[in-house]
Amino acid sequence: MKVILRKNYEGLGEIGKVVDVRDGYARNFLIPQNVAYPYSPGHVKMIENEKKAYQAKLNREIHDAETLAQKLNAVELTMEVQAGEEDKLFGSVTSQMIADGLKEKGFEVDRRRIELEEPIKTLGTYKVPIRLHQQVSAEVGVVVVKKPE
Repeated sequence: MKVILRKNYEGLGEIGKVVDVRDGYARNFLIPQNVAYPYSPGHVKMIENEKKAYQAKLNREIHDAETLAQKLNAVELTMEVQAGEEDKLFGSVTSQMIADGLKEKGFEVDRRRIELEEPIKTLGTYKVPIRLHQQVSAEVGVVVVKKPE
């Protein structure tokens, strides 16, 4: 059965692509999940309109993410933590702590978007990448200092 995709779908293709799939897969999954329309000239026109709306939305999201990235690149967080000898922390600085620090500065960033490979366990200055969009990322400076006793 030929269907025309309404969404980018991994393994099948991008919006507007006409693909040939098994009848059951189309009727039982793709069409009910609003991933595809059955192929017809009327649906081709509908997809063109949806594609334009999707592209406009995508451009707006990228622009917003780039604006936020510029602001975040200028931010530097100072985290005061307890540390022992040789500047090793009691615990660690996690992505949740960085997200909370950004929230205090007025930036709403989901902790899952903070790409901290592993928690920070020593004092120092770090650049932490944040994925704002598939095509846009930012880096926040994090300074980990010893909490005064």
